[in-house]
Amino acid sequence: MNYIKRIVDDEIKNKLNYTGAVLIKGPKWCGKTTSAKQIAKSVLEMQNPDLQENYIELANTKPSLLLEGDKPRLIDEWQIVPKLWNAIRYSVDNTGLPNQYILTGSATPNEDPTLHSGVGRFAFVTMKPMSLYESGESNGKISLSDILNGKRDIDGIKTDLEYEKIAHVLCRGGWPNSLNLPEKESLEISKNYIDVLCESDISRIDGTKRDSNLARAILKAYARAVSTTLSNQTICNDVKANYADISDKTINDYLSILKKLYVIEEIEAWNPNIRSKTSIRTSPKKSMIDPSLAVAALGCSPKDIMMDIRTFGLLFENLVNRDLSIYVNSIGGYLKHYRDRYDLECDNVIHFNNGKYALVETKLGGTKIKEAEVHLNTLKNLILDGEPKLGPPEFMMIITGTNMAYTTDSGILVVPIGCLKN
Repeated sequence: MNYIKRIVDDEIKNKLNYTGAVLIKGPKWCGKTTSAKQIAKSVLEMQNPDLQENYIELANTKPSLLLEGDKPRLIDEWQIVPKLWNAIRYSVDNTGLPNQYILTGSATPNEDPTLHSGVGRFAFVTMKPMSLYESGESNGKISLSDILNGKRDIDGIKTDLEYEKIAHVLCRGGWPNSLNLPEKESLEISKNYIDVLCESDISRIDGTKRDSNLARAILKAYARAVSTTLSNQTICNDVKANYADISDKTINDYLSILKKLYVIEEIEAWNPNIRSKTSIRTSPKKSMIDPSLAVAALGCSPKDIMMDIRTFGLLFENLVNRDLSIYVNSIGGYLKHYRDRYDLECDNVIHFNNGKYALVETKLGGTKIKEAEVHLNTLKNLILDGEPKLGPPEFMMIITGTNMAYTTDSGILVVPIGCLKN
């Protein structure tokens, strides 16, 4: 199978140029190990069942033996033996050289005060499942980097990624192993992911036995909340409709574990200090690392979501969040969202490392584009009238599930997700 280049690959290589070790974080099956192997010159696979017991024993007695090998050396799933962290830090300190180690991890280990922070020795990279550009569903004719640099002649650019195809790629997800499967079988990857997660991973992460059925119920409740600012208490109440004897503390423990497994994530609220701080809602927006996991948790098919426009719209926003975060991160930036007590909202506020920012709305169909345009212009005017003065956004964009890009009369860029890249 030919390797499909990932956007994050260049970030890994760049960080290895100036730091001793790079840790690639992200969910299982998203391609961390495959990408790392393209760069590494030797590999230690901690999950190898024939050798794992021996590796664990060595890591607890003389970990330096596991670090021997051509550099950069890949330590795959390092968190199985967290003591390796300090051994790698010590090795990096001793050599003082960059490009020594690549670590991958599909779970965040428990807090351990004996582990060094890694400051100055480690750099960190987050990998998500493939964006539509990486998987080939987006033609990439509109570059976010170009737009940031003022190249905005997008009118008339088209994509063949339309409604039915969007439903399929959303349900399939960005899992590399799904790309070469027939259409029907490709939908099974995310279902299998949920099965493994609930039956095994959610307990193995810290050795605490957890109820797989309760895990499924919590995932389903969270999936119903994606792309909203519903509170964890709302999710708890949803779960307790069927699990009345389960405490909020237990449900929140499961949610915490799902975060450590890089399954769920939250997009923080943006507070631009316009009007007054009390007018801004600060609740984070719920998201899953890949929309296919929400689909699998809900037990939906592409046909199901096409028949439920509201759910399709929320899942499409989760898809856009995934892709946009990958694109933005690669060009130096991060995502937040905005909502105030007057229900004025903005699905994504992009902050770039050069100090610029952009406002982005997401709309699956074309009928809501005008409404999104009004929202963006209203928020822009609030920002320009606010204190302190932030200056205007670098650009405003509406990302859609439609098939043609154009610029509105007010200068807002309407961009199909099937045309976008970093």
